[in-house]
Amino acid sequence: MEFFRIRRTIPFMRHALVFNVISALLFVASVILLATRGLNFSIEFVGGTVMEVSYDHAAEPEKIRTALQQIGLTDVSVQNFGTSRDVLIRLPLKTKEGQSQNAERDKQSKAVLDALKASDPSVQQRRVEFVGSQVGSELATDGALALLFVCIGIVIYLAFRFEWRFSLATIIANLHDVVIILGFFAAFQWEFSLPVLAAVLAVFGYSVNESVVVFDRVRENFRKMRRASVPEIMDASITGTISRTIITHGCTQMMVLSIFFFGGASLHYFALALTIGICFGIYSSVLVACPLAMYLGASREDFVKPEKKAVEPTTTP
Repeated sequence: MEFFRIRRTIPFMRHALVFNVISALLFVASVILLATRGLNFSIEFVGGTVMEVSYDHAAEPEKIRTALQQIGLTDVSVQNFGTSRDVLIRLPLKTKEGQSQNAERDKQSKAVLDALKASDPSVQQRRVEFVGSQVGSELATDGALALLFVCIGIVIYLAFRFEWRFSLATIIANLHDVVIILGFFAAFQWEFSLPVLAAVLAVFGYSVNESVVVFDRVRENFRKMRRASVPEIMDASITGTISRTIITHGCTQMMVLSIFFFGGASLHYFALALTIGICFGIYSSVLVACPLAMYLGASREDFVKPEKKAVEPTTTP
């Protein structure tokens, strides 16, 4: 399905070096930000207090956040839990020197409940739980392992489907997307939570899908365009998939933007990570993965076996 077709091939590879330099600078800047500023982990990773409260009517998360901000709790997560009347509140634990975690947790939960009752007397506390830092470190480790296993699986899949140069180029391009997303979160100190980790993993698979589509067209054009050079093959393949790219990414981005604007605060950073990932996913699949495959020596011989010349029979006098 195509809404339009570009008749003239766009020379993407002519500017590949410039875009690769930009990508390298963004990648290095993201690594530096991650090393110096780090990520602003949510309580799932660093530990904190989880409170479940219930109302006798539909809860208003924004009103709850406003009530908590009035007592100095700005770094909180408020979301509906189960029904529209139940709310889950996550609070980072800030233990003062010489004070136990249990005492601080009890003091914090009491202050929250008092603030909510002052705003709406119908609120009732259901449960209070403490998430330790050990659980958070386990979640961080599991997330890193999940990303590692995804990388290994994608490399194996692409190596079998295409060729090792294309699998290596795809992994480098997609890791480029992941690191840049993390760089944005480190630069602006946006909260990095489990939904954001899920968005990062989703972006990884999403970018791979785009790279597979482009490389599949590259393989097809290597067989059809016998006299074209490798840069010309890459340009023709990218140009030939532009209509599909615009339709797919445009529709996906519309859904993500609806989550961003109407999904509430609990899904805000999830949608933001997806938005950054979709934009850089298109960029990396076209202007990072293809040039890398070309620099690694991808050629027609990787897909098309050279034709053997027929040997003329020798005649004896």
